[in-house]
Amino acid sequence: MSQDFDAKGLAEAAHNALVSCMAVQPNETVLVVTDAGCRTIGEALYVAARDLGCEGLLLEMGVAEVSGTEPPDAVAAAMKAAAVTLCPTSKSITHTRARREACAAGGRVATLPGITADCMVRCLAADYERIAEVTHRVTALLTGGKMAKITCPNGSDLTLPIDGIDGIASTGLIREVGQGGNLPSGEGYLMPVEGATEGVIFVDGSMADVGVIEGAPLRIEIHAGLATSITGTGADRLLAALDVHGPRARNVAELGVGTNDRARITGMVLEDEKVAGTVHVALGNNVGMGGTVDVPIHVDGVIRRPTLTIDGQVVVDGGRLVA
Repeated sequence: MSQDFDAKGLAEAAHNALVSCMAVQPNETVLVVTDAGCRTIGEALYVAARDLGCEGLLLEMGVAEVSGTEPPDAVAAAMKAAAVTLCPTSKSITHTRARREACAAGGRVATLPGITADCMVRCLAADYERIAEVTHRVTALLTGGKMAKITCPNGSDLTLPIDGIDGIASTGLIREVGQGGNLPSGEGYLMPVEGATEGVIFVDGSMADVGVIEGAPLRIEIHAGLATSITGTGADRLLAALDVHGPRARNVAELGVGTNDRARITGMVLEDEKVAGTVHVALGNNVGMGGTVDVPIHVDGVIRRPTLTIDGQVVVDGGRLVA
């Protein structure tokens, strides 16, 4: 693939993100928040915004140490003031106060943590109307369910009470006042009941801040909603990231189901957790989903070929999305 083709494809993807996913209108203020690791993506989005006749702003901040770290106060203030904010950053700011407050102020916010040019060109060419349809089906099952269960040939056996919890549809269509989500997207997710998840999962796809799991899966044992034991590939790195924030960082924060048929596992969790037929479980912050655990970290672990049932109904069957 030539550099000229890369540049053209990236420009088209940036345009599609603004027009199709964000419904940007001329004269709206579009803020792009980026860092050195995602500067190329940030610049492409900024140029696309200016080309659409928007008031484009580009802010570059330092690279955060872990996902969930709050951006600087000046960045947070700019996000609250913009009509549209896009955040291609090396670490996720999806589950931050800054993102929540920007949406509460009426802004439309898309976070693109760790995104690469390849991912953007490939995944933003997906049919997001179709992804939205499937995602809403999955989310309705989550919302209506009482008990979710993940099993897998790799040994995963986890029960997650979800009774009374509203699912969230991350469709990639962020067009309404106050909406927020990932780009690229495609997942239905929710927070399990706090303090109630039990069992063990073997993360064999990827883990945020660890990358693709090669070799022995990452084994996470969970009791009373907390990860009590973490062993296997990348365990030391994950433990170091979690434990600096205290025991609440081990909270089981999320159950999610991927619905994007263009996504693939690459080691970038932004994309990995969207792969159709995968399931992911996250540890850490769940405030953005209505929970009470407010810690500056949120890390997702992706399981490749799970079976997920909700109240006995099969939603994912060995990695095949039934819903």
